[in-house]
Amino acid sequence: MAVTIYHNPSCSTSRKVLGWLKDKGIEPKVIEYLKTPPSAAELKRILAQMKAKPHDILRRKGDAYEALGDASKLGAEALLKKMLDEPVLIERPIVVSDKGAVLCRPPEKVWEVVKP
Repeated sequence: MAVTIYHNPSCSTSRKVLGWLKDKGIEPKVIEYLKTPPSAAELKRILAQMKAKPHDILRRKGDAYEALGDASKLGAEALLKKMLDEPVLIERPIVVSDKGAVLCRPPEKVWEVVKP
């Protein structure tokens, strides 16, 4: 099974999920999304797999989030553009497999798309 993790090594939850995958013998493709942000098409594909909207994966902490103002007033396309411009606005970690995609918050959600 192909597994990809959109990872931020500075995030303890992201490190935990990556560690769990490796402990189970799964070597995921690791994308440090702050260094290599997803394209618009890629992010839309992930959201479709999650059956989610951009607001569902919005990281609601930090300066970039505060700079948005009232994020609930942004439409999906506007928020998607902001996430592409500032990938720190994307909550992490997101794990994608043949079974789908999931935001691993809480981290145990990883097992929804990866067999433990």
